[in-house]
This record gives sequence, structure tokens and C-alpha cells, in this order.
Amino acid sequence: MLILSRRSGEAIRIGKDIRIVVVQLGGGKVRLGIDGPRDLRILREELYEMVAGLNQRAQAADPGALEQWLQQPPPAKPEGSS
Repeated sequence: MLILSRRSGEAIRIGKDIRIVVVQLGGGKVRLGIDGPRDLRILREELYEMVAGLNQRAQAADPGALEQWLQQPPPAKPEGSS
């Protein structure tokens, strides 16, 4: 792992297409701005891990589970909703 120190407004580059800028520091947080190609998917790590876990569970799911779910009646709407 590469560890760098940066001040607000300073940046780092990853390859020629990705630029990460320190936008704001304070309150125990750092805000980062990321410039990169539009087709580059950028996710927070906790979201990436959640999606990866859901994908693993979907691969291990019972092949008939979707068909069973589709045959269930839809859940009742709460009173007062349209």
C-alpha cells in the first residue's frame, strides 16, 4: 500500500486518466474529488462489498427461488397509501 500525505487542494494521479483531489479536511473526515473516465465505476468500499456479497448469495441461491417468489401474491399496501 502506498501512503501519501496531501493538503486540501492537492491531488494525486492514478495512471493518466484518474485524478484524486483533497477537497476538504476537518471534523475527522476528508472529502475527496475523483476525476476519471465516465465509464469507470467508482464505489465506496462498503457498497462494493455489499454488492459482491449479494452477487455471491445470488449465485448460491436455489434456482427455483425466483419462480416461487414470482408466484407469491404481492405484499398488501399500507392503509392510506395509493
